Amino acid sequence: MEKHSSSGAQFQRSLRLIDGVMLVSGVMIGSGIFIVSAEIARTVGGVGYLMLVWILSGVMTIIGALSYGELSGMFPHAGGQYVYLREALHPLIGFLYGWAFFLVIETGTIAAVAVAFAKYTAYLLPQIGEDYIIWQIGGFAVNRAQLLAIAMILFLTYVNTRGIRTGKWIQLIFTLAKILALLLLVILGLWIGFQPQVWRANWHHAWNAFQVVFQNGQTIQQPSSGILLIGLTGVAMVGALFSSDAWNSVTFIAAEIKKPEKNIGRSMFLGTLLVTIVYLLCNVMYVGVLSMHEIATAPADRVASAAAGHFLGAWGAGLIAAMIMISTFGCNNGLVLSGARVYYTMARDRLFFSPAGKLNEKGVPATALWLQGFWASLLCISGKYSDLLNYVIFVVLIFYVLTILGIIRLRKTKPDLHRPYRAVGYPYLPVLYIVMAICICISLLWLRPDYTWPGLIIVLIGIPVYYAFIRRQKSSSISSQRVV
Repeated sequence: MEKHSSSGAQFQRSLRLIDGVMLVSGVMIGSGIFIVSAEIARTVGGVGYLMLVWILSGVMTIIGALSYGELSGMFPHAGGQYVYLREALHPLIGFLYGWAFFLVIETGTIAAVAVAFAKYTAYLLPQIGEDYIIWQIGGFAVNRAQLLAIAMILFLTYVNTRGIRTGKWIQLIFTLAKILALLLLVILGLWIGFQPQVWRANWHHAWNAFQVVFQNGQTIQQPSSGILLIGLTGVAMVGALFSSDAWNSVTFIAAEIKKPEKNIGRSMFLGTLLVTIVYLLCNVMYVGVLSMHEIATAPADRVASAAAGHFLGAWGAGLIAAMIMISTFGCNNGLVLSGARVYYTMARDRLFFSPAGKLNEKGVPATALWLQGFWASLLCISGKYSDLLNYVIFVVLIFYVLTILGIIRLRKTKPDLHRPYRAVGYPYLPVLYIVMAICICISLLWLRPDYTWPGLIIVLIGIPVYYAFIRRQKSSSISSQRVV
């Protein structure tokens, strides 16, 4: 057990391999798989490219998980990726990751998932929808859906302050429920809703590459090829990658995993493999039920609802709404549970608010949990979380690249460091991940520049904050010496 609190509380190593797998799978599956294929279809066109984007994204995610396994074995401590960047590169790099993680990456994701939960709850219970304004001043308004999203965040925060075991069981139950529900949807779609003529037509034009753009209320197809097609494929992968993101969450709770040197790497591999298979099956079902035009133009991008409507009628949309509620609730539980361990570790390094570096009597960082919950709630009210998430997509990929570069650097600078697990396919697979991620970043710089520079600004603002913490540390040290 790791003891990190002056009160004597300590992390409890109570999570098994299955708990790690459920956490990885649970935080990966949110609402993305139900909607993202529409945007991908509009970006690349044919079903061949749609499936290629999901396959490449799955392969990339699995490679990342296999690579992170080496770092998790070397540093089986709370904090995960923050610790890896701190140890492999520089404390500043680790801080900048933690800074962006708290400010936008984790809290923004929690806010977005909570609002998705509220929106789909409002589909079944319209009286708690976004149209019902509770309070308004000028252009700023708070509606019932936002309040439900905040209530969800605060409830899950409270539950996870009561100990790791409660959060573990919520994660297990909801993750199993949504995986089984997705597989049932796939089976029903391919059994009842499968349309052979639609399937054949989709695959007959599988490699027709084009963008779908909307002009004057009409959809226009613009052919793409060559370098443009490669760039658009990279842009399309962003949606699929971030439907599979947060797979590294299990590294944040390393201090609570049994046999972390082995089970963290195994959890990431098995979890990412499971989700990749489920996502591919879902897309196979989509293209067996809907034409590519129907996928690309699904109302509000709700591809799963459009598909379910074909073979379940009016029940379809309601079923998908219920599935998304289950999916987002379980997803946010995992995000809330794991994210606070990063701020806890930063606080122990005296690079975050010091109260966040303490454990309560249940052995969990309650203050860090509440700080995360309150900031995510404010993002829900601001309505800016989606913009912020778009802005940090670019830097999240950069941090993944830097972390995997850390593996290569540590192999050279600390070759004798104990490595109970070594990255599979080293150095080829880690280098392949780095190359693929850099290509996607270049695609974003070229075709979606608005997704790049704002995120960099958010990260760079953290540099003076880091040095302010360092100056504070030095001042505290000098003061202590004077007292002695």
